[in-house]
Amino acid sequence: MQSVDLTHHFLIAMPAMTDPFFAKTLTYICEHSDQGALGLVVNRPIDLTLKDLLDQLDISSDDQLTRRFPIMFGGPIQLDRGFVLHQPVGEWQSTMAVNDDVGLTTSLDILRAIANGESPRQLLVALGYSGWAPGQIEHELSRNAWLTVPASPAIIFELPAEERLTAAMRLLGVDFSSLSDEVGHA
Repeated sequence: MQSVDLTHHFLIAMPAMTDPFFAKTLTYICEHSDQGALGLVVNRPIDLTLKDLLDQLDISSDDQLTRRFPIMFGGPIQLDRGFVLHQPVGEWQSTMAVNDDVGLTTSLDILRAIANGESPRQLLVALGYSGWAPGQIEHELSRNAWLTVPASPAIIFELPAEERLTAAMRLLGVDFSSLSDEVGHA
């Protein structure tokens, strides 16, 4: 099977996806290589705000944004670990540049900056991540588990979580409700 780099792409779960972690999800792929893939689900908020998370970490914040800023379920792996997807990339202690514009940071310094009102221009905070072993994502694609499309940061950072899946589908020119859960190959 020919390998395609899906870094900075969306994975759109097909209607037949029954895995409760990924059904009806939009996942942003932060890294994809021959070693596997790492991504964050970007359309599934959990019952936790950024203020709640900062309080749990003993980081004080008076910023009103943190009180209503939702935390996302990033995926089923390491649910106790936080991930901040952001624009611009910036210079934080532990940042992986997804591309020239988007970074993924796992260090506390970015959360302290957010609490002090010095955050990156755009951000999404998630607990947990989604991971695939080498060749796994390619296998799932061959079984029609996902659609892929180059990612649009505007969908991640500017739209409410509940609108992101539909917006990503529009990038493909497809209405999610018109997709079948039947698999076929030409």
